Amino acid sequence: MVLKKILLINLAVFLVTLTGNVIAQSWPSKPVRVIVPYPPGGATDITARIYANQLQQSLGQSFVIDNKAGAGGEIGADAAAKSASDGYTLLLGAIGSLAIHAAVPSQKPPYDLQKDLRGISLGSSVPLAIAVRENLPVSNIKELIALSKAKPDSLTYGSAGNGSTQHMTGEYFKQLSGASLVHVPYKGSGPAINDLLGGQIDVVFETLPALSAQISSGKLKILAVTSANRSTLLPEIPTLKEAGINKFEVVTYYGLLAPADTPKIIIDRISKAMQDASKKPETQDFLKKQGAEAISSSPEKTDLIIKEETEKWARVAKLAKYD
Repeated sequence: MVLKKILLINLAVFLVTLTGNVIAQSWPSKPVRVIVPYPPGGATDITARIYANQLQQSLGQSFVIDNKAGAGGEIGADAAAKSASDGYTLLLGAIGSLAIHAAVPSQKPPYDLQKDLRGISLGSSVPLAIAVRENLPVSNIKELIALSKAKPDSLTYGSAGNGSTQHMTGEYFKQLSGASLVHVPYKGSGPAINDLLGGQIDVVFETLPALSAQISSGKLKILAVTSANRSTLLPEIPTLKEAGINKFEVVTYYGLLAPADTPKIIIDRISKAMQDASKKPETQDFLKKQGAEAISSSPEKTDLIIKEETEKWARVAKLAKYD
């Protein structure tokens, strides 16, 4: 009797696995929804659309963008995390923002980033830049740090809001450089940049795409970029490492994720298609014009980056006493 039960259990497991494999092998048999947890037009949305077009071509089904904005990206991320694990709902998110929300106690979303979502592949990376108002009497990072220390708590930096990548990058900069800057949160990057142009604040830590329209205007000065290497958009601008802050590196990653129990065969197929798409000249050229770099990664590497980003921002938040 016991042996019969064991055989029946094993048979049931085999049938479930077989059915799952058959379904996975026939995927995709209908359009795939890609949730973008921000409004149209931003860096996340731009990355999602170029890859959706490439995935449609390589996998033979439409990849439909669903902009589900709100709560700093967490409404869309939560919807994706709680969707069916069948490969027909994916999330194209800003890894840094997701990691910050997962790392900061007061920001924690109603899902577990590392348990409820599985990495598929990165899609692009965007460095942040440190920009100052045009009449601030500094021309490089060392002068900015020196001025802030000479006048403690008199210089202000604006961000896209409390807990945003821009905010936490500013805190990270303060921790590694010893600069004295007062945070001013805004409801988005646009208002912060407008106040920088108007002279109401002194500094922003912002993505290059968000600053690109103002770079040639002369109304702000870009002192450094936060990536390990110089930006192809502004090759004359040094990195923070070159400016003397040796351990500093912040890059905004945009990546594709799926509900955690999505079959591995589907995850691997999408990841392979993403990796192929990232190498195409049209993908690279399109993203380069936006100040971004086309990149890709295996599912395992994507999960590792999510883990590392969460740990890094948890340390920054703890030192900043931001909870």
